[in-house]
Parts: sequence; C-alpha cells; structure tokens
Amino acid sequence: MGSRRQFIASLLAASALPTLSWADAGNPRYLAAAREPGGGYALFGLSVAGRDTFRVPLPARGHAAAGHPHQPLAVAFARRPGTYALVIDCADGRVLHQLDLPEGRRFNGHGAFSAAGDVLYTSEIVAGSGRGLIGQWDTTRGFRRIGEFASHGIGPHEIARLPGSEDLVVANGGIHTALNDERSKLNLDTMQPNLSYVSAGGRLLEQVTLAADLHRNSIRHLALRADGLVAFAMQSEDPAALAPPLLGLHRRGAPPVLATAPEAQQTRMKGYAGSIAFSGDGAHIALTSPHGSVVCVFEAAGQFVGMLNRADVSGVGPATGGFLTTDGLGGLCRIKGGALSPLVAAPRAWDNHLVTLPT
Repeated sequence: MGSRRQFIASLLAASALPTLSWADAGNPRYLAAAREPGGGYALFGLSVAGRDTFRVPLPARGHAAAGHPHQPLAVAFARRPGTYALVIDCADGRVLHQLDLPEGRRFNGHGAFSAAGDVLYTSEIVAGSGRGLIGQWDTTRGFRRIGEFASHGIGPHEIARLPGSEDLVVANGGIHTALNDERSKLNLDTMQPNLSYVSAGGRLLEQVTLAADLHRNSIRHLALRADGLVAFAMQSEDPAALAPPLLGLHRRGAPPVLATAPEAQQTRMKGYAGSIAFSGDGAHIALTSPHGSVVCVFEAAGQFVGMLNRADVSGVGPATGGFLTTDGLGGLCRIKGGALSPLVAAPRAWDNHLVTLPT
C-alpha cells in the first residue's frame, strides 16, 4: 500500500511541476541559423530588438527551424536537402532528439507544428524521384515517427499550418534535384510547381497551379496572415525570363494573384526571392532577394510600394510597424516607414531565414 501511495504522490508532484515556456529561453521572437567566424554553425534565438537570447551549436549548415507553439523547443533543419533535424531544448541548449528518416528520404529544410504542438510535420523528398512527402512525428513520445502522406507534388519546401486550423499549406517547388547535388536540377522542362492545401491526415483540399508559361517558377516559401491570406515567394528557373513574377497571393477558393514591381526594379531581383513575411500589422509584404541585395515591399493586395537596398539580405520577419531582416554580413535591420535602418551587427553570417515564433 505504501508503494502505491508513493507512486500516486509522485504523479501528483510531477503534475504540479511548472511547464517551461519560451520565457525560460529568454523570450525570443525569432529563430535563425548562422555561420560563425570560426567556420562552425549555430541556431540562435533573437529578441524583438534583434539581440541574442540563446545559441545552440549545429553539426552543419542550417536552413530553417520550427518553433513549438508553447514549449521552448525548436527543430533545426539542415540546409536542404539534408539528413539532420535536431530537436533542441532552447531553455538549456540540449539536443533532445535527432529525427531518423526512413531509408532513401531527405529533409527539405522546413517543418511545422500542430496547434497543440503534439505533432511535427516535416517536408521531405524521396531520393531518386523528388516525390514529395510530409512526415508526421509524435512530440509527446520522443518525436517518434508515426506516419507520412503525399505532399501532392515534387520537391516540397516550406510548409505551414493555416491560422485557426489543423490544415496545412505546402509549397511544392516542382524541382527534382540529384541525390547528392541540390544544384543539379533534372526536370526543368517538365516542372509543375503548385500550392497544395492538405488536411492533417493528408487529404488534398485544394491545389493551385501557375499558368503554363510560368511552369519554371518554383514556389518555395510562405507567409500567412491571421485571416488566411497566403503569400508565396518564387524562384525562377527560366533563364529567358528577365523579370518574372516572384510574389503570389492566394485565398482559398479564389485564383492566385501574382504581383510584380515595375520592370526596372523587378529585374534587380534576378529571378530569385529568398524569404517572405507579412508586416507586423499585416498591411504589407516584404520579399527579399539575396541575389539582388534588395528587399521589395508590397501592399497586402499586391501593389508595389518600394525597394530597399541591403547586401546579401535574405531573412525577413514581422515586426512592430514593419519588418526585421537578416543578412549574410551579420546585419539585423528594421524596415519601418519605408526606410531600412541597421539595428545590430552580429559577428556571424545569417542563413536564409528568420523564423517567427508563435505569440
């Protein structure tokens, strides 16, 4: 009887333990991977002012990360296509788990959590075909893999959960790359990128494709507004296209809207959008081009607002009154009122993305 009482008492005591939150990791607003001066790599938490809140070493170059909606947990993904995805306790810097992929799979740089945080979804490709899959991992059981379903396209890249829903939106880039060389693209003549909306169980709910003459516009990255408006960033694989559209907007049940800057500015983006974000108030969209060293700002309906210069700028996230950007020179900058202002010069080269944590 005594042992039973002790067992019940231990359960009660465990249930009374405080649950850690992002406050225990310094209240970061963003996650970003970077290369450090010594040549190593790390994942950083950043405050609203762009200051470091934590640093965790990574085994190789990182790409993006996914932040748990409630607990101070992040999953850091390798530069796509890659083989590592690390579950990190951001409060104490420990690597808790490394996700193990089935044979012949590759992570593709991004992931997303369910609303409760009990399931992690990962974008994956089947080596040899580029066929897209979404992996499912049970976070309550040590991030055990519990299933997978089709992404409904080739080369899925960013995935995101729709606000107020368990449904996902998937950016299927359409590119099939060689197994050990992501720069070797095998299907440029037959690319078919799409934006797919899928249920949490993998059922295709809606799919958006581009006009035939834009079949080489790879749909890569996503930004979601609270009312369900999806903005998507593209990268052109058509060398003949001098100023292809790189921004798309979509609402469920409606056709996509493609937005461009005037030709002189659009050409400066060199057919490549790196990251995308809505502003803090949702009224504007920023589209970065590290190849062109510019940030393009649009109204949320697609009208061009202006272009700002910043060398090797790629990461972008929402901030009060505008945006925060990161770049390969270690800069963190604020965009507000049509101007770009440096905030912090960090001793590192920021990688592609500035991931915004749930609030």
